[in-house]
Amino acid sequence: MNGTLTALASALPLAAGWSVHTLRLRRRIEAARRDPLTGLLTREAFTERAERALAAGPSAVYLIDLDRFKQVNDTHGHAAGDAVLRATGQRLAKWADINAGTVVRLGGDEFAAVARVYSRADLVWGLEELTRSLQEPVEFEGHALTVGASIGAVAYDPRTDEADVSTLLRVADEHMYAAKRGQAPWLNALVLEPTSATVNGRRAGRPGAAGLGGAR
Repeated sequence: MNGTLTALASALPLAAGWSVHTLRLRRRIEAARRDPLTGLLTREAFTERAERALAAGPSAVYLIDLDRFKQVNDTHGHAAGDAVLRATGQRLAKWADINAGTVVRLGGDEFAAVARVYSRADLVWGLEELTRSLQEPVEFEGHALTVGASIGAVAYDPRTDEADVSTLLRVADEHMYAAKRGQAPWLNALVLEPTSATVNGRRAGRPGAAGLGGAR
């Protein structure tokens, strides 16, 4: 009996050490799946969750591009731009929590999201709430920085539709760009098929499409 107790006692520190190691490893893995500036998911982690969300029920995919972000950087510096990106990430995360969604920073001042929707009215309500949130000024060193955003969205119902996350992001991207050109806060797609070809993984005609950058 004493031998058993001694063995157990000696094993406890080893077990505790493995528990701490496992916890640290999980934290490192989770950190690698997060954008260091905004805390939002990376593209790979987002794609995994978005696929599950789309398969679970009626949803919408959103592509968000900030307006006047370059002006903020040029006028107030990159620290101000970082403040805007962090605030945008926080607002998108809060919106996603309310709408049973998940959000990613694609890069620069572009973001994407997938969230549950049950009707066109539900989609429009979500877009209007998101627009209002992103139009709120960001306070930075005594300045009120206002950017706003252009948003493209596409609804998806797994019971009747067939499309993957990449295709839906392309459709949302096309409508975001159309909204930006038309100076509208948002546009939602009525069909799931992209209308523009892609070059190097980016929509033809989109800035960067002719370059050597990787796909978004």
